[in-house]
Amino acid sequence: MRPLAKMRFALLAPLVLAAFVSTPSFAETEVIIRQAPPAERVEVIPAQRPGYAWDRGHWQWERGAYAWVPGHWQPVMHNARWEPGHWESRGPNWYWREGHWIR
Repeated sequence: MRPLAKMRFALLAPLVLAAFVSTPSFAETEVIIRQAPPAERVEVIPAQRPGYAWDRGHWQWERGAYAWVPGHWQPVMHNARWEPGHWESRGPNWYWREGHWIR
């Protein structure tokens, strides 16, 4: 290998490794709205399914308006509890917190 090629490799290798290490496994988009979400809808929760947790329905911001997303079953993560997604108010803004598992 030529000295210039060795130097390029020596400089590029750490950058490539850093890119892989610093890339998050998921990206959470923060949604900030000034309009409060409508009241939650009442949903009938289906009979319990072994190995699944119910994720209740919620209002989602889509194309400038709220749209209802019906509840659904989430596969259970062992030794964790499901925290449903919810809207939080902070001053005049409303923030969406995505549902997640808590250990």
